[in-house]
Amino acid sequence: MNQPPEVNVLVVDDVAQNLLALEALLARPGIRLLKAGSGAEALELLLNHDVALALLDVQMPEIDGFALAELMRGAERTRHIPIMFLTAASQDQQRTFRGYEAGAVDFLYKPLEPHVLASKVAVFVDLYVQRQRLQQQIVEVQRLRKLNEMMTAVLTHDLRTPLMAIALSAEIVHRRGHEEAIQKAGMRIKSSSSRMARTIDHLLNFSRVRTGIASISPKMADLGTLCAGVVAEVLEVRPNVHIDVQCEGDLTGSFDTDRLSQVFSNLIGTALEHAGEGVPVTVRLEGSHKDRLNAHVGFATVLSDEVQAELFAPILSANGKDGLRNTLGAGLAIVDQGISAHGGSIVARSNAAEGTLFEFLIPRSERAIH
Repeated sequence: MNQPPEVNVLVVDDVAQNLLALEALLARPGIRLLKAGSGAEALELLLNHDVALALLDVQMPEIDGFALAELMRGAERTRHIPIMFLTAASQDQQRTFRGYEAGAVDFLYKPLEPHVLASKVAVFVDLYVQRQRLQQQIVEVQRLRKLNEMMTAVLTHDLRTPLMAIALSAEIVHRRGHEEAIQKAGMRIKSSSSRMARTIDHLLNFSRVRTGIASISPKMADLGTLCAGVVAEVLEVRPNVHIDVQCEGDLTGSFDTDRLSQVFSNLIGTALEHAGEGVPVTVRLEGSHKDRLNAHVGFATVLSDEVQAELFAPILSANGKDGLRNTLGAGLAIVDQGISAHGGSIVARSNAAEGTLFEFLIPRSERAIH
């Protein structure tokens, strides 16, 4: 079994006999004493070692204990190290207050009570060990979570190919089946595969949000043409919905067409799911400004306070009967990430006067992102 690493405790005193006495008092398995005869030596040790606790003598030449404590508190590496002051001077309330103001956790007067000192040191050593273990656990949990999310992304991506084959086969069965029962079976398979595809898309988007995938590959394109393509795909799957697209000004710019296609797909899909049956969705694109492109996606229905509170949270909220529809969080979280990756911003409003409106803007030129 591997022995746990030793914990460093810094002891600073300009009298060699005092250092030897402290070493004898504090010696125990698991503790390594770092001894310094001056403030300068202590600073050098602190640069090279992580320390659980520092015991500082107050009265030392050149750099006394108070000055050393202030230097430690002023450095990022050492500002969180607990400090105990040791002094042979008579008890002085003003001196004690100065010690606490310098960042001390305790102030002890010589002669020291061995059991008291050993107990106090043991408490801070144990706290340090617990913090180190907790930090290791956090790192391990983060590693496992990232691995899990990467595996989710890989699996959901790989599931698309066989699912596409199932959907195409179902379409052939539906179109060419001579019996009504076979046609209905083909339609059910096609409908189920479509629901499964949406679920896979949400899982893939969710994993992208959690793993922080936000790279883009911009190229010159027309935002109106891109949006029209997305709307056409939506209408092919859902021919009974109404989507009104309005374009104004020059909509050309440099952006990642795949990411913005996903942005429009998620925004329009969310709008259709929450607008309600028969409620039209309006998409308005504006290119009148020379440095940016604006887009608005809106509908007349007002979102509930509960839904509004989770609009861009990277979660999967299932409000539908089958737990697959009305999935809001992951879609809009990936929208937020996609817009941010372009150096843009997105806001959402939902009230009785305006209905629900999602508005985003992105720089027209790739140079404006940097």
